[in-house]
Amino acid sequence: MVIYKIFRAGEHADFASAGRTLGAPIDLSDGYIHFSTAEQAAETAAKHFAGETGLKLLALEADTLGEALVWEPSRGGALFPHLYREMTTDDVLWTRDLLFDGTRHIFPEMS
Repeated sequence: MVIYKIFRAGEHADFASAGRTLGAPIDLSDGYIHFSTAEQAAETAAKHFAGETGLKLLALEADTLGEALVWEPSRGGALFPHLYREMTTDDVLWTRDLLFDGTRHIFPEMS
C-alpha cells in the first residue's frame, strides 16, 4: 500500500538537501511523521494546508517501512499511518507538485 506525505516547499527542500528528516514542525512536536492514505490525503490537505501553494506530495510504500510504521486512530477514529523513525529519500517512491486551483488542492494520479 502506498501512503503519502505533504510537505511545504521549504520543508521539502530541507529534506531533499539532507536526505533525511524527522518531518515538519507538527511531526517533531508529536514525535512521529504523519502520513495519509490515498483516501485521506485530500482531507489532510484541506484541513492542514488550506489555501497553501507550493506543496509537495511524496509517495512511500508502507510495506517497506517496517515496524516503525504504526497505524493509529485519529480523534475521529480513522486509522492513520505514523512513522516512528526518520524518513530518508530512499524511502520515497516519487515526489510531485500538489497544485492549488484557488479553491482546493489538485492531486496527481496516486499510485
